[in-house]
Amino acid sequence: MPHASAPGKIILFGEHAVVYGRPALAVPVTQVHADVIIADSPRAETWIHAPDISLHAELSSLPSNHPIAAVIHNFFFAFGVSPFPSLDISIASTIPVASGLGSGAAVTVALLRALSSAVHRPLSDEQINQFAYEIEKLHHGTPSGIDNTVITYARPVYFIRPLPSPLGGGAGGGVETFTVGSPFTLVIADTGISAPTKESVGDVRKLWESDKPRWERAFDEIGGVVQNAKERIENGDWRLLGALMDSNHALLQSLTVSSPELDRLVESAREAGALGAKLSGGGRGGNMIALVEKDDAAQVAEALLSAGAKRTIVTEIA
Repeated sequence: MPHASAPGKIILFGEHAVVYGRPALAVPVTQVHADVIIADSPRAETWIHAPDISLHAELSSLPSNHPIAAVIHNFFFAFGVSPFPSLDISIASTIPVASGLGSGAAVTVALLRALSSAVHRPLSDEQINQFAYEIEKLHHGTPSGIDNTVITYARPVYFIRPLPSPLGGGAGGGVETFTVGSPFTLVIADTGISAPTKESVGDVRKLWESDKPRWERAFDEIGGVVQNAKERIENGDWRLLGALMDSNHALLQSLTVSSPELDRLVESAREAGALGAKLSGGGRGGNMIALVEKDDAAQVAEALLSAGAKRTIVTEIA
């Protein structure tokens, strides 16, 4: 009985600017995950069971652009699986939807891995990652690719999205894992506000198109923060990340992707003793992150809940 799991993710630095060729840092969050189990079905059909979203349906009854159906259809077509096999596909996830923790990408990656095992079509991590990115494009317009990458590899990554090349393909991009010199602790807080990435990405693109020189400079500043943060993490100087988080958050505010709720949580974390804090992901809702001394994690988490966070996660980055 094929089973696959994929973790959530959180962006440490570089969201939005990564869409424009600047680097970003992201890490897996294993405390939350998506799980897929596939069994042979007694019916001559492919059935999908996803109780978290109240879905219990036969594959052909779903529109082709349905997030889960799109993964299955594209997988079967890409690998010439015909006729469609008789399968019962069960999907569960503890990752909050549209919160910046990569819920959609995690479901896609887990589903692809389980399907590849069920129909005996082994896929490499590179193939999984590319396939998941194509699915992300269906739902997010112009995604950075960082969600599917960090979730596929399930390791901290330094990511640069390939920029379009006049000759086709991409140029100047790449992904590499990076070494955490000394473990550090983050508190992740969810605003409880659903914030589809596609909308904030689209709004940032409108800003950029209205004044490209100005926003290219802002993206350059974010890129500099990311490079600095990577060096600090690799050298074990994690306490110095706090000021970089504060700087990155201010730049994201200028891009109009923060919100009163996110700003309130960021300020509350700082007042409770966090070394720095920022929104994480698409913004307008979703999650923020706070860098804390390990012994201060509980009090910062409590302060965030008092300030309106719907849930918190304490995670160690190692």
